[in-house]
Formats: sequence, structure tokens, C-alpha cells
Amino acid sequence: MMREYSGIAPRGDLQLLQRLGDKLKGRSFLHINSTRAGGGVAEILQRMIPIMKELGIEARWEVIEGDERFFDITKKIHNALQGNREQISREMWEYHYEVNRRNSERLDLDADAVLIHDPQPAPLIDFRKDGRWIWRCHIDVSDPMPEVWNSLRRHCERYDAAVFSVAGFARAMGTEEFIIPPSIDPLSEKNMELGKDDVSYALQKFAISPERPIILQVSRFDRFKDPVGVIRAFRMVRKYNDCQLVLAGSRATDDPEGEAVLKEVMEYAADDPDVYVLLLPPFSDRDINALQRAATVVLQKSLKEGFGLTVSEAMWKGKPVIGGAVGGIPLQILHGATGFLVHSIEGAAFRIRQCLNNPDMASRMGEAGRKYVRNNFLITRQARDYLSLWYSLEHPGSTLLKL
Repeated sequence: MMREYSGIAPRGDLQLLQRLGDKLKGRSFLHINSTRAGGGVAEILQRMIPIMKELGIEARWEVIEGDERFFDITKKIHNALQGNREQISREMWEYHYEVNRRNSERLDLDADAVLIHDPQPAPLIDFRKDGRWIWRCHIDVSDPMPEVWNSLRRHCERYDAAVFSVAGFARAMGTEEFIIPPSIDPLSEKNMELGKDDVSYALQKFAISPERPIILQVSRFDRFKDPVGVIRAFRMVRKYNDCQLVLAGSRATDDPEGEAVLKEVMEYAADDPDVYVLLLPPFSDRDINALQRAATVVLQKSLKEGFGLTVSEAMWKGKPVIGGAVGGIPLQILHGATGFLVHSIEGAAFRIRQCLNNPDMASRMGEAGRKYVRNNFLITRQARDYLSLWYSLEHPGSTLLKL
């Protein structure tokens, strides 16, 4: 597999990955999150585990199990950490802990390095065995509800290190902190090259016209992704430019609000023949790839965002991307160079029209975006960063240049 990245990923990343693999060969690395399908974390782990295994590392991926009540609670925690006002009682925190305690009895937590993803499994630190334990925060915690953050921090500050996607998310916790942005896999079904026939087949499948410009947003049906705001922006644009809008997403098993948001979007879209709301089944990667390649302009108009990997996905395919100026999106979009950052529905509509009316500019942005993703947001770089972090925790003060 590593040979397949040659000529695609930067050579320096591949060389350092190989040297880290030589040092860590035979050691065990355990990832734990809350879902195997839906969302960027699961997508990254599906692709990263095989890379680590090929390097000779005994990589494993476990998923905690919980009931509807547990995921209702963790969704409220997620929203509160992103700044929403939520009521989370002591009983709810106790249930959050109890579900993790039960999972600790079911899961094999014995590994040389354990990477716990997000708040759902954070209390597992109480049941650690040997090894280095790292808490990985994928969400925007730059302005959380203080009482909710303080309750979660009781667990997180006991890890050997914490990892955030963006420097602005980092919170003082009395433990070592690192910034490691997420990534996309250029060889995955979602990002690999597709032929024109594949793209045409997908448009035909969803009855989308290939003759008219396509405005696309791919995301979970989540209010923080502002799907209703996207429809409003599109309708402003359509007054002047002939185009069609596609909102594509799938369910995440750890997000109980998705059904309600999807219903709101369907009702707002009503019977508009130019708005396509596509609820895709899990693992619809080829369809998403085709839709992104067919798009004229791609949006990620988030109001809050952990990172927003759909931005890098679209940039990798040479598309101009318009994104909300929140979370990790400004780390990907260099305003005016690889896309546009916006702060309002009206701003999104203005930038969509600018891209539609200036195809040469849009093409230049797409080319610049692809190069930027290659140098910064491919999975080989993220795997390199995780292994470098593990190595540095075991060899404090050493330099990777001496590997």
C-alpha cells in the first residue's frame, strides 16, 4: 500500500513514515471512537489502520457501544462544547461514565499507545492499563460552556497528551498538547480518480442534469452545517444564474438529531425542482466522489466546525470551495487563493455568483487548492504525525531527525 502513495504524497512524509515504522514495528496502537460509519473520524480510521499495519505496527480500532440515551447525552455534550446552551445534569454525566465503565469490561484496552477520539469514550482513561494514552479532540472547543468543559476536563487532563485539530481549539489542561489536523486519503474510493462515465452514471442515478451548473454541499444533516442557510443562499443566486443545488449526506449512528434536521431541510426545500436532498446510505463514497467531481462550486457553509474534511476533499478534486470562516475551514481555504471564506448567507450567495461568472478564476482556485491539500492534508502526513507524537512521548527530548 505504501508504494501506491509514491508520486501522490510528498516524498518526505513517506520516508519519515517508513523510519517511524522501523522504530515502532511490533508495538501496538489502539484507536477508540463511537461509530464505524458516518463522519470524518470513522473515515480516517478505516484508511489509517491498514497503513499502520503495513508499517509493522499492531494497529486496532475499537468502537464503544451505547444506547439511545447515551448518544442523546453525548450529542448535548458535543453541542455544549461548541457553544450551545445545554442542560446536562449530574445524572447524565454519571450515565455517560457508567456506559464507559461497561465498555471497559468488554474492550481490550491493553496497548502500547491508545488514542481516544472525542468526548464519548473520554472516561475510559479511568480503566487504562499500561501504555501512553492520548485524547484526540476533533470538535471546536474554542468557546465551550464552561461548566460542561470543566466536567469533561476531569477526564481529559489525566491523559499523557491531548491533540486538537486547530491551535485555536487548544485548552489549558496541564498535559502536553499537540496540533494535528485531520486528512483525506487520496487512494480511497471517495477521493481516487474517476472516469467521466462514473460521474455521468451518478448524475443519472440521482436525476441531476449534467448540462446546468451544480452547487454542492456534502455533510451530515446537522444544524451546525447550516443546510437551510445553504438553500437560502442558492435561491438568491438562482435569481440571476441558472443552477441547481445538491445537499448530500448520510446518517451517523452517534448523532440522534440527524433525523429532525433532515426533516427540516426537506420541508424547507419543499417541492423545489432545483434542490436535490440526497440521504445516502453509509459507505456511499463513490457517489460522493462523483458528485464532487461533477460540481461547479462546492460549499461547506458551517456555523461551527471541528475541521470540515469535505473542504479538502473538494479541493483535491480541483474545485473552488466556499466555506464558513469557522473551525478548521480557514486552515484549508486560503481566502481568495484556494476558495472563499464567508460569514453570512448573503456572502455565500455573492461568492457563488463570483465563481459561476468567472470560470477561469474558479479553475485557478481549484488547481491551487489541489496543490495545497497535497502538501498539507493527505493521510500519510496525519499518520506520520500520530506516530511522531507516540515516539516523542516515549523518547522525550529526542529529535525525529535522528531516527
